[in-house]
Amino acid sequence: MTLSHVDPTGRARMVGVAEKAVTARQAMAEGRVTMSMSAFEQVRDAATPKGDVLTVAEVAGVMAAKKTSELIPLCHPLALDRVQVELELVAAWPGVRVTATVAATARTGVEMEALTAVSVACLTVYDMVKAVDREMRITAIRLLEKTGGARGDWCAANLPADKEAES
Repeated sequence: MTLSHVDPTGRARMVGVAEKAVTARQAMAEGRVTMSMSAFEQVRDAATPKGDVLTVAEVAGVMAAKKTSELIPLCHPLALDRVQVELELVAAWPGVRVTATVAATARTGVEMEALTAVSVACLTVYDMVKAVDREMRITAIRLLEKTGGARGDWCAANLPADKEAES
């Protein structure tokens, strides 16, 4: 398989999408922030020194999805139809699972927007909780699924829940 972001001489380039069909596209990504039980309890109770971690991280993820082309050099700017970022407390790790779903009607996919939303939401959780737990870990950021486009739909292989928490 050839890399689409490399020209025949090996130089990086932005892919031309003018000839591609405009289609409905969607992508979902996830990531995790694991932390101490004490930090988890403060996040759960909205009792961290910086306030409501989950709401702020959700908004940060939405904002990040909209700025993806400014952060990732070869991404096309896209008019997004929908960005949904959800944070779920998971006591078993303990930590926060972040998912982002992004949709657009466009010539190129929205995988990078979903991954960027998750990444920034995870970083925001870290930033807001670091005073309580500096040993937090951001892990398992990955694309879960995508729909639309010339190559069709794709879905990640499912990992057992215990393996997901370890990664």
